[in-house]
Formats: sequence, C-alpha cells, structure tokens
Amino acid sequence: MASSVIMSVAVFAIKFSHHHLFIDNKWVDAASGKTFDTYNPHDGSVIAQVAEGDKADINLAVQAAKRAFHRNSEWRLMDAAQRRTLLHKFGDLIERDLEYLAELESYNNGMVLNDARRFLNTAVESTRYLASLADKIQGDTIPLSGEVFSYTLKQPVGVCGLILPWNVPILMFISKVVTALAAGCTVIVKPAEQTPLTALVLAALLQEAGVPAGVVNVVNGFGVGAGTTLTHHPDVAKISFTGSLEVGKLIQQAAGANNLKRVTLELGGKSPLIIMNDADLNVAIPTAAFGVFLHQGQICIAASRLYVQSGIYDKFVQGAVKFVKERIVGNPTDSSTQQGPQIDGEMMNKVLGYIEKGKKEGAKLLTGGNRIGTTGFYIEPTVFADVTDDMTIAKEEIFGPVQSIIKFETLEEVIDRANNTNYGLSAGIFTSDLNNALQFSKHVEAGTVWVNTYFVFSSQAPFGGFKDSGLGRENGPNCVDAYLEVKTVTIALPKKF
Repeated sequence: MASSVIMSVAVFAIKFSHHHLFIDNKWVDAASGKTFDTYNPHDGSVIAQVAEGDKADINLAVQAAKRAFHRNSEWRLMDAAQRRTLLHKFGDLIERDLEYLAELESYNNGMVLNDARRFLNTAVESTRYLASLADKIQGDTIPLSGEVFSYTLKQPVGVCGLILPWNVPILMFISKVVTALAAGCTVIVKPAEQTPLTALVLAALLQEAGVPAGVVNVVNGFGVGAGTTLTHHPDVAKISFTGSLEVGKLIQQAAGANNLKRVTLELGGKSPLIIMNDADLNVAIPTAAFGVFLHQGQICIAASRLYVQSGIYDKFVQGAVKFVKERIVGNPTDSSTQQGPQIDGEMMNKVLGYIEKGKKEGAKLLTGGNRIGTTGFYIEPTVFADVTDDMTIAKEEIFGPVQSIIKFETLEEVIDRANNTNYGLSAGIFTSDLNNALQFSKHVEAGTVWVNTYFVFSSQAPFGGFKDSGLGRENGPNCVDAYLEVKTVTIALPKKF
C-alpha cells in the first residue's frame, strides 16, 4: 500500500438540528414534503434526511428575497454601516462556533478536520474583510461639459442566486453571501446536494446576527429542479456559481433565457506547476505534493500538471514518490491524518477511472492507484511519471489525489505547453532566477500565479480564472462590484447663479 492508513471509526460530538429549508427567516419543510439523505464519506453512513427543495420552494424563496429588496424594506433602508456591523457580528458567531462548524464540514464532506479548522479561520478573516467593504461603496463625480452636474451611484443589483460547490462549502458560502450582503443584495443559496449541512447552520447564524426576513434564504435540492428554477427565474438578477465547467456552461445559457442575469462563474482548472532546474527541492517536493493532495485533490486550483525540468527530473520523481509513500490516509478526525475520503462513491469511481486511463495510455504508475478498503471512499495517493501532454490525465480535471509528473526542457517551451489548455485558473513556478519567475508570471494564462509557494490566498486577493475557468472575480477590494449596478445621474446646473 502506498501510504500509512488509519481507518478507525469517525466520532463526532455533533448535535444536528438544521435539516429544513430556510425561507423568509423560517425553517420549513419542502412544499412537496420530499427529503433526501446526506452522507458521511468516511463510512458512507447517512447523517440526516434533509428537505428537498424544488421549483415551488425556489419560487417562495425568490418572493421572500424580492420583498426584502423592496425600496422601503428594513434591509434597503438600513445604513451601510449597519450592514457592516451586522456582518461583523456574523463573523464573531462563526468564530464562536468554529469547532462545531469544522466538525460538521468534515463530517459531511470528508475534509480532514485539521484542514477544516484552518479553512474556518480563513472564513472568519474573510467575513470580516468582506463586511468591511459594505460602507466603502462610493460613486464618482464626472466633469461633463455644459451646465450640468453629473455623478454615479452604485446600487445593489437585486435578488441573487448563489450556487455552492461541495468541496469547500463554508468558504464559498462566505465568499458569495457576505459579498452580496455587503453590496445590499438579497440572496437565495442553493448548497450542493452532497453537502447541505453547513449552509443551513450558517443561515441560522445570520438570523442570530440580525439579518431581516427574506434577505437570506437557503434551499437544499438538486441541480435539476432547484438549480434550474433558480437559474431561469425572471426575478433573479444575478447568479454566482462555483463548480464544473459543464454545469457552468448550462448556467450561462440559462442566465439569458428569461432575463439577462449578471453571471459570475468560477469553474474548473488544470493548473500547471513548473519546477525549474534551480529550484530548492527540499521546498518544491512537499509543496508540489501539498498542491495536488490537499483535500484529496478536490480543489479547483490543485497543481494537477506538474512540469519538472529535465536536469532534475529523475531526482524530483524519486523524492516525490518517497514523500507520498509516507502520507497518512484515513479517519478525517484523527490528528495525524493527512488525507481523507473522496466526497462519494461516484467521485471515487471517477478518479479510479482516470487512474486506469493513465496506465492504459502509457504513464508510469510509481505508487498508489487503488481504493483503500471497502468502507468509505478512500483512494491511495497516486503518482504517475513519464506523463505526456496528450494523455487524458494531463488534459482533464481529475479532482482526486493524482500527481502527474511531466518532463520539459526550456522555460519558453513549458510556458506554451502550460497554456495549451482551455483552463486558466492558477499556476505556479519554483525557481531561484527572478527573470524566470517574472517571465512565467507575465506570460502564463492564469488568474492566480504563485512563485516558490502554492495555495497562498486570502480574501484581500482577487480570485478567478482565464478562459474556461470562469467569468469575473471574487474576493479583493472590488469584489462587491459584481453585485452592483452603476447609475449615472446628470442634473441641469447653471455655471452662474
């Protein structure tokens, strides 16, 4: 077996009460009365039955959000500084319940508990940063010619549909919801059907923080039904979606079906990480592993194309295999665990299918490649060498713990190869040469570039992709602009009086 394995039974001290829909500040059953099961990926056990929202429930949520957005509503009449204070209180409540939220995130999506805690600390920081933008939204005065006075107003776009992924639900809830609320919008959140639980708890915390009725609504459900109704609804002014490229394309089409929705899309990636001959391998090898194995590889910015220069290729491969063989896989709650399960059986089998394609197409499997046990959805961390650009594992997003090592000769060559993809979410390079770092950073087609590090991000830095990796940017000081309309006002004003 490729790695050390801990497979003890997951134990969580979870008191779970939120499994309904949250509409108009009320916990309600789905209109149909339907529910669906949500699972623990560690052992496949059912955690809870959750209300299954559909068209009727989305319609009710949109009506509530539309009422809450009326010009005379409590929310619209609230000062920007009050919105900021309310959202800061939400951040305080997340910090108060951080351990519970981390355990619930791990319980529902298999994230290693130590990683979940780190992500929750990031979520607290992000909430406070995004909240601080609420009273920083300012227009401009415009020096038009003639006897006029002209200025701009930035106003919230309206009712927003926010569709979350299953891999980092809490971080995505914060990124989308807090930004939209800072801008003054109202929202309907549709969590991924695999991971509805933390979104419901966060909605409860927003209610506790004092968000008025109808401002935040959470409708659990599936893409067909809840998702399609939300993306096609004529009273929804904006959609923000994080997920797969295939679904992102459908959402972009749906956004123009009944009205012209504003759309922010953060989609897939096939991110290149370049290791130059002059790289410090003591740093590059563990960082490259971290870049592709974090959260079982279920990260859109995973360094899933690892290009290593020919002069150090053999040495790097040897070190990478040794490092990965020492990786500990198992129970997400164990303090020594480094890798947990995939989200579900479907995703596990998809990743195993990619591994089989890698072997059949001629890549050299050096370690891993198998399912671990028969309970839960665990896969050995896997390393392939002698991968070529035309292989499936080098072209398609695997979303699993698979490191594909590819040889290159020159920086100029590898930049072209790195850019030869429809994706452009992130990239990285390890080098001691400043010119190499600057040339790569300038010419690689990616929304985020790391030099001699990887996975360093925060709410202060804009995040999004080039090409098919998405539209728009989240986070950063201008992220609220995606939830605002700019209105130009011009008033007749004589120059003399």
